[in-house]
Amino acid sequence: MEYNDFLEMFIEESKEHLQAINDELLKLETEPNNTSIVNEIFRSAHTLKGMAATMGFEDLASLTHEMENVLDLIRNSKLTITPIIMDVIFICVDFIEKMVNSIEQGGDGKENVTEVVFQLRNIQDPSLSINTVNQAQTEMAATAELVMDEYQLSVINEAKKFGNHVYQISVTLDANCVMKSVRAYMVFQVVEELGEVLQTNPSVEQIEEEGFDDTFSLLILSPQDAQEIQKQLLNVSEVKEVLVFEQENQETAVVARTEVKEVEKVEPSQSNKPQGNEDSDASKKKSRSKSIRVDIEKLDHLMNLFSELIIDRGRLEQIAKKTQLNELTETVEHMTRISTNLQGLILNMRMVPVEQVFNRFPRMVRDLAKELNKKIQLIIEGAETELDRTVIDEIGDPLVHLLRNALDHGLESTEERVASGKPEEGKIILKAYHSGNHVFIEVVDDGKGINRDKVLNKAIERGVVTLEESQTLADSQIYSLLFSSGFSTADKISDISGRGVGLDVVKTKIESLGGVISVDSTLGQGSIFRIQLPLTLSIIYAMLVKVVNETYAIPFNSIVEITNVSNDVVSTLHGQKVIQFRGQVVPLVYLQEAFHVPTAETDIDNQELFIVIVRKGDKTVGLVVDSVLEQQEVVLKSLGGFLTNLYAISGATILGNGEVALIIDSNQFIK
Repeated sequence: MEYNDFLEMFIEESKEHLQAINDELLKLETEPNNTSIVNEIFRSAHTLKGMAATMGFEDLASLTHEMENVLDLIRNSKLTITPIIMDVIFICVDFIEKMVNSIEQGGDGKENVTEVVFQLRNIQDPSLSINTVNQAQTEMAATAELVMDEYQLSVINEAKKFGNHVYQISVTLDANCVMKSVRAYMVFQVVEELGEVLQTNPSVEQIEEEGFDDTFSLLILSPQDAQEIQKQLLNVSEVKEVLVFEQENQETAVVARTEVKEVEKVEPSQSNKPQGNEDSDASKKKSRSKSIRVDIEKLDHLMNLFSELIIDRGRLEQIAKKTQLNELTETVEHMTRISTNLQGLILNMRMVPVEQVFNRFPRMVRDLAKELNKKIQLIIEGAETELDRTVIDEIGDPLVHLLRNALDHGLESTEERVASGKPEEGKIILKAYHSGNHVFIEVVDDGKGINRDKVLNKAIERGVVTLEESQTLADSQIYSLLFSSGFSTADKISDISGRGVGLDVVKTKIESLGGVISVDSTLGQGSIFRIQLPLTLSIIYAMLVKVVNETYAIPFNSIVEITNVSNDVVSTLHGQKVIQFRGQVVPLVYLQEAFHVPTAETDIDNQELFIVIVRKGDKTVGLVVDSVLEQQEVVLKSLGGFLTNLYAISGATILGNGEVALIIDSNQFIK
């Protein structure tokens, strides 16, 4: 396995451990005396440290080691958890997350963590001054860089029997040193006179080629004391600083080397015979052995290949209908059943639980609640609900906007809640569930609700609606005005919300995913923001329609009803052709005019119109077509980089007869 493969595994597993640490820290805040939670956090931090050290990310390993020390004091009852300690640990986790993200993006995973290291060490020793932190960090870096294996450990144990000591040495050369490799060679000469060099970082070859900045580290065996070694090395010219410290416990040095091996392999005896507190770990390892990681690009490629199969299946179905050959018809029917099962399997492979998105919100809500000085409980329901990976990747940001909006605007302050007879602690419910071919996600709060009159007055003031229009708007339509561009009812601008750039962005993103968003509210009791999303974006059910000689596909999830009416019932209102349909006025869009489809010579003025009623939120429009063909499962294909921003077209599909049909984005017809 190449380094890049290990790196990818390291990043994925680091994110899993960080998520686990965040989740357990939130539990620890509510149950500060539960040592089993501390043990879980310590175990994840310990594994993360070992992985980072093995991969050579010494800063990450060192910072995690410092956090691990604090956790060790807590789990051994030598330290009592306080809000200050929790805040420092959360900050430490944030830095670790930044480092992992830096590594993922090709960076070196380094951050300036001097202050947080001081805070962690100050928790362990309150008398510590910040002036000692730089030296401590250098010491930590040297510890993380030099990792002994089992053979070196056995050599050290034998040597110690004869009075030798194990020293970690960090040597820093002057920044203006011209020939660093020569100075390093002189340092090695002195060290070899004082003892035996076991290991260096970077390697001896890299040091000879000047493959280091200004600092390198050594692990040595020597009978001399630390002060004598430091004195001798400082006599070498252009050596700026020498840190020497004795390594008392060699067992901790090999932990980082062996930790990842424990993570990577699953012993049958461990998984079959869990003991004590390791029951949950054993079951997790057992379940992991039944799954593998698959790159999403490979799944996308598989879906593309299957899409081609769907197109050929449609072609074969048409050929079977024309030829009327029983054997061909039976074979095609069997192929249809098999491909339908295969399609379900592939789509299920792409489905991931929304838990992957929801997991990041408890920590965010906790931090914002502290910033706003509010008591808030986040309840997550239906986290196991599954969505297509492409939708999961895009849904995170809209949910962040909605949650921040609920925290800032929706929930009252503690004083306001008490004055209105509500519990001090506000509730936000984040819920996901399946319904038909859609997934619904709701953000519910028990706050003050939306002030209908305030929203309406602000909308009239900003020219979003006229005074005359406002008289006929239902409550749901008024609440929908919150999604207008630049609209905000906030009395003051804050860092969290109130700039009018949130909810309209949410609406745009949801609609780009083929979904809709609505809001309902009761003044004084709270609000519900409801998002409706398609299960997948790759293969959709559509109604094929004919406009002159061209075929178009209209996605089923936006169609309300299909009807045919006489030309006589069409009337004109303010220059717009409309029909009266089920108690409401529905504007009409003639697709032939909208897409500039040339009229065929055989066309005659039809007295009957086929109308496809489509909906976007609470608004409807009628799409006028020449005929309705059939319902069909179609593969959504991108039009590529040359055909971008086409009006009311979201993509294309290839039909069974080889014809290309454009897929209509009906949302763009509704203003």
